[in-house]
Amino acid sequence: MKTSDMKKMTYRDALRLGITEEMHRDENVIFMGEDIGLYGGAFGVSAGLLEEFGEDRILDTPIAEAAMVGTAVGAATTGLRPICEIMFMDFITLGMDALVNQAAKMRYMFGGQSQVPMVLRLPAGSGIGAAAQHSQSLEAWLCHVPGLKVVTPSTPAQAKGLIKAAIRDNNPVCFIEHKLLYDKVGLVPLDEDYLVEIGTTVVERPGKDVTIVAYGTTLAKAIEAADFLEEEGIKVEILNPVTLYPMDMKPIIESVIKTGCLIVAHEASKTGGLGGEIVARVVESEAFDYLNAPIIRLGGLDVPIPFNQELEASVVPQRNDFVHGVYRLLNRE
Repeated sequence: MKTSDMKKMTYRDALRLGITEEMHRDENVIFMGEDIGLYGGAFGVSAGLLEEFGEDRILDTPIAEAAMVGTAVGAATTGLRPICEIMFMDFITLGMDALVNQAAKMRYMFGGQSQVPMVLRLPAGSGIGAAAQHSQSLEAWLCHVPGLKVVTPSTPAQAKGLIKAAIRDNNPVCFIEHKLLYDKVGLVPLDEDYLVEIGTTVVERPGKDVTIVAYGTTLAKAIEAADFLEEEGIKVEILNPVTLYPMDMKPIIESVIKTGCLIVAHEASKTGGLGGEIVARVVESEAFDYLNAPIIRLGGLDVPIPFNQELEASVVPQRNDFVHGVYRLLNRE
């Protein structure tokens, strides 16, 4: 794609652009959530959409996540394509019944006669000093539920392409957005048919010595570490599972066969985190015989996220954790 066919914008603006294009494309797409109308959303993603599409399609809701998710499920089964913004991912706990016991299961239980084309937008993660009830990364909960698709874009271009693909999908899609990424700037395709296919794992950086699998803000920290390590002649390959479920393991397995070393990282608590699932799948694959060292998992500490921002940073993986992990794998420390 030519640079002239792209525009530099923030992750936030890329999301808004993707949503706007899909709302113009399909009149059945509606957008609902707390403070998404006049206020423009807690993180500014919906700014201006009320003026453009009106109150019939931009729906401010009460502070009632259980009702919001239940309404989205009902709307989706009757022909609409709702985008439902949960102000903080933590609050999806209040809507889990409708999501897990209804949305995820309807298509299966009715033999494909019912579809649930809904998108649940979930601002997640730490880093803004929002403390324990507003800073969690709960993607592993969602990936455990058959019938849900779980995606998490890490760049503005991925944000636009994935939100469009999620809106067009006929299944419930949990769309996780790390809060620290909203101001991230990058080139975004202007093509209104630009999609990032759900089920994609992206090779963000080629390498030959160590494989790192990371997403969200841990991806940026892994890239910073790789830049530092390259000065020492160490070539790190970085893979980004843009779709967490169903995850495409093929590029990860191929990379581990090439490098013989693997680090898996995420901000969510290490215990029960998605990293353990990735490790298990690698161990169960042909890549196991190519491993030269034990796999390293980098995850959040098993504690609630602190309010103090220095403590907050200390409980999730940082750049130096990747650097020391690579040194350990290559027996350099």
